[in-house]
Amino acid sequence: MLPFESINPKTAPQYAVIWLHGLGADGYDFIPIVPELKLNDLPIRFIFPHAPTRPVTLNRGMLMPAWFDIHEISPAAKHDIAGILHAYQEISALIEAQHQQGIAYKNIALIGFSQGGALALYTALCFPELLAGVAGLSTFLPPIPSLKEAIKISRDLPIFLAHGTQDPIVPIEAGHMTEELLTSQGFNINWHTYPMTHQVCAQEIKDIGEWLQHIFK
Repeated sequence: MLPFESINPKTAPQYAVIWLHGLGADGYDFIPIVPELKLNDLPIRFIFPHAPTRPVTLNRGMLMPAWFDIHEISPAAKHDIAGILHAYQEISALIEAQHQQGIAYKNIALIGFSQGGALALYTALCFPELLAGVAGLSTFLPPIPSLKEAIKISRDLPIFLAHGTQDPIVPIEAGHMTEELLTSQGFNINWHTYPMTHQVCAQEIKDIGEWLQHIFK
């Protein structure tokens, strides 16, 4: 199983959030955000996995933490389908581990930033059980084989999408394309934009906190 950091609530956890970092970062990246979510002592366990180190084509083969290989960020980009599938299986194993510890699938949410957001969306849409929700931050949706078949279970999945209007890394057009595709498939998308680059901001963190309180009610 992937190595990870975790934050446990004061009481027995009833919910779990698995938060996936972006390319080149690690599981420590979003830990400082948890207190800023202001979740009013909801019994949530936060899991922050570390991506394995691998060569990344986009960065000239440089070794760095990455969930899968990336060739380029564009609608016509070649995708590392095998790498995405392997990463999906690793995150699925983390979900199953939380389930085995007594947390219902419907009480497990995924959040991911950038490449981690792409994997979070892919996993939540393809997972064979309906999860509590998924949040994709400054990200895109990788190709999902047989999308219509995959989303039969996830049709009612709460989806939070957020993007910076000045993002130079993952252009906001990628976020719009993701929102439009999922909307066309019948999903009700909670879509947000913020005047920022490839990052998170205070208002976004506030909105994520409110979304988590809504799906974990």
